[in-house]
Amino acid sequence: MAAPVPYVSFPGNAREALGFYAEVFGGEVELHTNAEFSNDDGPADAIAHGVLTSGPVAMYGSDTAPTEAPIAMTGLLFALLGAAEPEVLHRWFDRLSDGGVVVDPLESKPWGASDGQVIDRYGLAWLVGYERAAPDE
Repeated sequence: MAAPVPYVSFPGNAREALGFYAEVFGGEVELHTNAEFSNDDGPADAIAHGVLTSGPVAMYGSDTAPTEAPIAMTGLLFALLGAAEPEVLHRWFDRLSDGGVVVDPLESKPWGASDGQVIDRYGLAWLVGYERAAPDE
């Protein structure tokens, strides 16, 4: 992967969260447990390393060890600006909103673009939007 990819430390629900993101965006999830990695810093079935690939959004994640802090987000948005066609972006926004909190609806804005913000059920904040299509000349 050529771009930065987020690595999220989930509070014991990495399997569920990465599966959710695969359902939202598509792609494949690969999971490895503490037992597979011979880690003894948490339950054997906890996720030591997971990856979402082969779709439009890539992400790494794991369950936090007892001595680690899980994700706590402020001042950071995962931007999906122009990352897909408008109808796809609306679908992603709606799915991310399920069980989450819409901070700003995905709709047309005064500056000529459409965007919105949502904090999903796992605490990740997303900025989803697109530019309006240019009128036919």
